[in-house]
Amino acid sequence: MSLVIVGLNNKTMPLNLFESFAISSDELPKALLSVKSRRHISEAVILSTCNRTEVYVFAEKFHGAYQDVRDFFSDLSDLTPDQFNDYLYVHYEDEAVRHLFSVTCGLDSAVLGENEIQHQVKIAWQKAQLEDTCGATINAAFRRSLEVGKRVRTEIDLTKQAPSIARAVIEMAEENLDGLEGKNILLLGAGEMGEGMAKALSKFDTGEVVFANRNITKAQGLCKEFGGGVIEVNQIPSSLKKFDCFISSTSASSTLFSKDDLSQYIRKPLLIIDIAIPRDIDPAVSEIENVSLLDMEDLQSFVEPHRKGKESDLATSRKVIFEETNRFLDQQSARKVAPLIAEFREGAEEIRQMELKRFEARLEGLTDEQRDTIESLTQGILGKILHDPTVSLNEAAGSPRGERLADSLRELFNL
Repeated sequence: MSLVIVGLNNKTMPLNLFESFAISSDELPKALLSVKSRRHISEAVILSTCNRTEVYVFAEKFHGAYQDVRDFFSDLSDLTPDQFNDYLYVHYEDEAVRHLFSVTCGLDSAVLGENEIQHQVKIAWQKAQLEDTCGATINAAFRRSLEVGKRVRTEIDLTKQAPSIARAVIEMAEENLDGLEGKNILLLGAGEMGEGMAKALSKFDTGEVVFANRNITKAQGLCKEFGGGVIEVNQIPSSLKKFDCFISSTSASSTLFSKDDLSQYIRKPLLIIDIAIPRDIDPAVSEIENVSLLDMEDLQSFVEPHRKGKESDLATSRKVIFEETNRFLDQQSARKVAPLIAEFREGAEEIRQMELKRFEARLEGLTDEQRDTIESLTQGILGKILHDPTVSLNEAAGSPRGERLADSLRELFNL
């Protein structure tokens, strides 16, 4: 199985560069088809979240696939490969499977063990299926990754107690504002993240919570569910004077608010948290007096202490992932060698039948009992001859020795 992962994330790449590689939900179908159409790639899934963009492909040639994905990233970002090559990470074969399982279990997330990522992995896979860009290899890997994610979340405390990214954002706001009691808060963005933050805020005794979204109907939906108010996006700058905190999490493809858009309206301390990728708020907004601007890098620093004290659960999770990776690869190897063994045995049986037919004239005078004896004798001889090669192939499946045995069998018997 040649599963290859090429990715970028905001832990190893500066945010101002990483946001060039974000792919929105609307852009994903076109991106999937762009990857799948490349020379060395036959299957593809793209996982693009607030802290990673990863391309999962099935390929016969590793180097060709790597270059194809690198070129896709270059087209996506309008950057030359030299500008981001050093930030790319690559996983291949068993390491690729292990990485996918780790991502799905939340071990590679900004918030260790967070649960949203499993749903994001599922949605990424479903969209690839909808666009017909994935096949048997990737389908098997993603199906198992969701099963492993469920197992880790059921058996290990690491993910049971982990805050969601949305909740972590609200906790960061609470810390920076010395509490949320009586604070007026504006939420821009009504997707999963916006809904998660609205739910987290409902546990606090805040002041007014107001929702905004480019699609005003979605903002009204959150208002109906959680209470509060609704404003149009173009009303945000002039409304900021009434808020203590402004949190933005849209999937816009470019900046929504510049320093000039907001500077004339801010007259009191305002905490702005922008967790959109690419960012909704121009970083220059931080230069405005009374403004504290936080982004995904600040969130990463804020949640880092959550990892402390989780070493035991983290080690247990990795052990489960290691076991599940080996089990999955063994099963895939067995499935891969099964058709070869079947063809080998069918070919031998065909020879047995041809030889019996060749001697049919000489066997005409035999009784049915004698014919049955010859049938049993020849089947038994054939079975004993085939037994050891079959066992050896099954036992060595997935190993370098297994590959050598399989290649030898194909060459010797023209399979």
